[in-house]
Amino acid sequence: MDESKVIAVNLMKAANRARLEERPADALRDYAEALAICGQSGAKREMIKTLKGLGQIERDLDRGDAALPLYEEAVAICREEGDPLLLAHTVRHLGDIHQDARRTELAEPCYIEAIVIYRSDDHTKPLDLANAIRPLAILKDEAGEIEEAIRLWAEARDLYAAANVREGVAEGSRRLARLAARS
Repeated sequence: MDESKVIAVNLMKAANRARLEERPADALRDYAEALAICGQSGAKREMIKTLKGLGQIERDLDRGDAALPLYEEAVAICREEGDPLLLAHTVRHLGDIHQDARRTELAEPCYIEAIVIYRSDDHTKPLDLANAIRPLAILKDEAGEIEEAIRLWAEARDLYAAANVREGVAEGSRRLARLAARS
């Protein structure tokens, strides 16, 4: 790894630490510096991670409109890079931004794309697929598509069980019980 990539990676680590320590200004500064370095050096994968990091900080600060172009750029670079799992993860988060802004017509295609990619890749982890199915299940529930929501929640719950994520299993079970009571 060349020196500029090492510097960018170290800045991203520092930014992530700052985020976890609830120092968003420091995290934004470090991610922005890492992004500049990645742009100069052409380090695409690191640029994707940096854009997503910046976008996550903006989301943490309830600034979805600021996060949106960062994730859109990350998705565009992912498409160029040809890493399907990285694209699926990134496009799912783009869907989350749209869903948070109540733009369900834009969120749903993101979730569907992520799910299609995950289902077609043998290296997909159950947790990643569950995390893509979950928000689509929420959208379907909110749209009154009860049968589809039930199907999606059942699958998400089973995937969370396979990944040993108790919170996901519990949420899926609660939502399925509520949906069963409505149908």
